[in-house]
Amino acid sequence: MTSFANNARGIIMMTLSNLVFIFNDTLIKIAAERLAVGQILVLRGAMALVVIGILLYATGGYRAWRMALNRLVAWRTVGEVGAAVLYLYALFRMPIANVSAIGQVVPLMTTAAAAIFLGEAVGWRRWTAVGIGFIGVMLIMRPGVAGFDIYSVAALASMGFITMRDLVTRRFEPGIPTLLVIAVTAAAVMLSGLVVAAGETWPAPTGTEWLMLLGASTMLLAGYGTSILAMRYGEMSVVAPFRYSGIVFAIIIGYVIWSDVPDIFTIAGTLIVVATGIYTFNRERRIAQAKRAEIVSPSSA
Repeated sequence: MTSFANNARGIIMMTLSNLVFIFNDTLIKIAAERLAVGQILVLRGAMALVVIGILLYATGGYRAWRMALNRLVAWRTVGEVGAAVLYLYALFRMPIANVSAIGQVVPLMTTAAAAIFLGEAVGWRRWTAVGIGFIGVMLIMRPGVAGFDIYSVAALASMGFITMRDLVTRRFEPGIPTLLVIAVTAAAVMLSGLVVAAGETWPAPTGTEWLMLLGASTMLLAGYGTSILAMRYGEMSVVAPFRYSGIVFAIIIGYVIWSDVPDIFTIAGTLIVVATGIYTFNRERRIAQAKRAEIVSPSSA
């Protein structure tokens, strides 16, 4: 069983991961007020690749380059690219808190997808939680009213790609270096920027915009690293609920930078999604504890 100290470290890493990812989103959203979407993907990706390349060389991880050709790595990369492109498409046109709120559906999507595609046992209580969680997402998106548009659909679709990415990652062999996977991901997202950039006009970035892109690439790598450490330090059922700290950071930054104030429907929907997600993880933790207790206790004669 994971110690209290390691769980505490995992919680801290997960909270830091959410914070730096929101900083990344904020920097590129500001930069996108003048720079093109494909341009941001390419420049941020190139900066991130330089840093990852140095780390791969320093750690010797580049020697395992053949593992980059693994079929699961390829499918994970498809998920990451789809998620990145659709998420940024939504982020640049929606309040950051709204996009982040829709993002809180990922744990619920993962529960449903694990049951459907991996054959994991999911009882009626967790299926009910998933259904209620989607009602919360619908409150945030509000189909059929003025607040609902293609950008909301893109944000939700990006979460589907993230779910696909996470499910594939769970099937990775232990020997695949994490840095190598990150390098493949960064390269693929950067190349996707070239496709998105077709027909774009790229203005020359100012010094401030270069600093924003450098900061965004640094935050992106820090987010990857802290999220991995969170899962390695702590139990998933303990650490995962702290993923929802991201919506708090998004609301604060959205208000400070853009004076965005979520409406009552967005707040209500977010609370529903967060509550059902926490319920799901708590139930998984109780089930896991019960199984461990059965293993430890002697069987009755």
